[in-house]
Amino acid sequence: MPVERSAGAVIFRKEKGKIFYLLLHYPGSSHRAKKDYWDFPKGHVEKNENLKETAKREIEEETGLKEIEFVEGFKKTIKYFFKWGGKNVLKFVTFFLVKAKRKKVQISPEHIGYIWLPFDEAREKLTFKNAKEILTKAHSFLTKS
Repeated sequence: MPVERSAGAVIFRKEKGKIFYLLLHYPGSSHRAKKDYWDFPKGHVEKNENLKETAKREIEEETGLKEIEFVEGFKKTIKYFFKWGGKNVLKFVTFFLVKAKRKKVQISPEHIGYIWLPFDEAREKLTFKNAKEILTKAHSFLTKS
């Protein structure tokens, strides 16, 4: 069975003492979801890249955010299966927690929108259960630190 590895990030910013999370709006596709969905920035690990380098590159490509700060101690991996070309593919995605230093986002052509939301609204907006779980863990990590 083919295996894919990706990396991404739960991106947040603080404004007037409140935490806001960045969600990206993806169009429907043949393998992840038939309908459009809300998720975090992420992408495939390229040759000679480590997971953190992949996350940093994907954040810049998908959001235009360059001034970011990785929060030490948070690294969570999810796995799921999807079908591609008639085959089952096992996918691992590792997420980091990243602080954005600015609010302005420039999405890539692979997205159809973005939104900054407080935790409860972000959790409700996310499409996939595993993304909601990652957000909950990230929020818990941030608010307990």
